[in-house]
Amino acid sequence: MDISYILNELGEERSQYFDAVAPPVIQTSNFTFPNVEAMRQNLQREYDVPFYTRGNNPTVQILRKKLAALEGAEDALVLASGSAAISAAIVANVAQGDHVVCVAKPYSWTTRLLQNLLSRFGVTTTFVDGTDVRNFEAALQANTKIIYLESPNTFTFELQDLEAVAKLAKSKGILTMIDNSYSTPLYQQPIRLGIDISIHSASKYIGGHSDVIAGVICGTEEMMRKIFHSEYMTFGGIIAPMNAWLLLRGLRTLPIRLEQSSRSAAKVVEFLENHPAVAQVYYPFSTKHPQYDLARRQMSGCGGLMTISLKTDQIADVDQFANALRRFLLGVSWGGHESLVFPSSVGYSTSRPPGDPDRDFNFVRLYVGLEDPEVLIADLNQALAHIATS
Repeated sequence: MDISYILNELGEERSQYFDAVAPPVIQTSNFTFPNVEAMRQNLQREYDVPFYTRGNNPTVQILRKKLAALEGAEDALVLASGSAAISAAIVANVAQGDHVVCVAKPYSWTTRLLQNLLSRFGVTTTFVDGTDVRNFEAALQANTKIIYLESPNTFTFELQDLEAVAKLAKSKGILTMIDNSYSTPLYQQPIRLGIDISIHSASKYIGGHSDVIAGVICGTEEMMRKIFHSEYMTFGGIIAPMNAWLLLRGLRTLPIRLEQSSRSAAKVVEFLENHPAVAQVYYPFSTKHPQYDLARRQMSGCGGLMTISLKTDQIADVDQFANALRRFLLGVSWGGHESLVFPSSVGYSTSRPPGDPDRDFNFVRLYVGLEDPEVLIADLNQALAHIATS
């Protein structure tokens, strides 16, 4: 199936809803049945047919088909947030006494799930530098059930060799999962590289308008059914039909939004790499990235998210730079139409003394949205002047 067909046609049976171009929002919690036998049959097939919106809703079902097809997966589940998707996928595949190997520095709520929550129930985790597949192999234990990846990660953009990790895991009978939010299914398809489960924060590029929170799990139908009948239904972290409709809307323009963000980001990266106030730019498609060749091999595009480190040992300088930006809004997340800035200094007290050994306060994550890149570069230039002259 071509991408255009998936985004604009797949799953949309327009003859069932008055030949409307946009599918309807089936905004109902409940469904009724003509007789007891029909009700009985639908209850037994709730994964496939509507019974109660907590499990299956027609609007959500259209979205599931599209997302699975984009990932090259058999099926998908859509949940209320990215963290809900991560939690459901992991919890469904571990039990007391099991072990997880996770790439270092994943999404903060992934860390909390593994370190703070699952550890209370006897599940242990080893975090490793994922830039070398041998580190995963060295961390494996007899009770390892999952290797969890995030490639690239979303702050300093280390990558993992997905094909090599998948090969290692399959030789040991271990399940692999990845947070694929950075790349979207358009720019990276981990399942085609051998990864078992691909997870997304759909709040980012898939939604694309900064107006919806959602998460996605993609994999085999067998695995999706397993998660659906246990963690998905039990935890109740479902997506509302209206939010599913917003994601369907976002998918229509996903390719052109990604293309615009990527083109602009390349220009911004070039500017930043030549600015005297910038110590380093972290961006997978920069030729200066240490894993540039791997990024080009397993990613077809790179999007608009990057991080810079500023040449300063003063938190006040970082704050001043971020405050001086006018076209980049201060905010978390990314993937929408608006450009954003997130300084790591927000997690530090302004009283922290210079020379502190934990120096990552001078990191600033930037998201390049859909604005004119020249406007964004001019904004960065005027804000960086505060660092250059300090």
